[in-house]
Amino acid sequence: MRETIETWPVSDRGAGQEMSFRPGIRTATPADAARAAELIATAFAGLRSVAYLVPERRRRHRVLADGFLIVVEHAIEHGAVHLIDDEAVAVWIPYTEGASEPADYDRRLGEATGEFADRFRLRDELFRRHHPTEPHHYLACLAVHPDCQNQGLGTALLRHQHARLGGLPVYLEASDPRNRDLYARHGYEAREPFALPDGALFWPMWRPATP
Repeated sequence: MRETIETWPVSDRGAGQEMSFRPGIRTATPADAARAAELIATAFAGLRSVAYLVPERRRRHRVLADGFLIVVEHAIEHGAVHLIDDEAVAVWIPYTEGASEPADYDRRLGEATGEFADRFRLRDELFRRHHPTEPHHYLACLAVHPDCQNQGLGTALLRHQHARLGGLPVYLEASDPRNRDLYARHGYEAREPFALPDGALFWPMWRPATP
């Protein structure tokens, strides 16, 4: 079933005008998993943290897409993945009854990331070390295609899910200052950052429970 939200204005940078609507948000199905993973890989390819994970630029997109596919498939089955066409995606996983990890994750990660697997495992260990233990929802990924950024798509995806959380808190890791500031505008509080071996920072962020 297609989920829609109210239309919202975005800037048409080419024409210098505002359009009055965007495509509706819909919940992904298993058939959308590869498409969503490809979108995340495209959006994240330029991040410093991603450059650490896959230093070889020519292989980065494929390795990222294969790795993110594991998380997307898990979220489609156990949480929610929301799409705005091929423009933006949010991947949500509930941590309401303890940790939530894809089945046979380590083996699948090794197959997906090959020689870079240990870099992904180190990142995952840092994530686990900083992940809160109290019940919450986890925003594993929020990605907007580079051609569609600064148009309110990330904000729309956040608001869409925030309205469905039943007041539970939310946790995420912001991967750069710009994203950190976006989340801060939506009620997320930054905690002490942690770093990958090359110094690339992640900011753990927590959105407290709401009435």
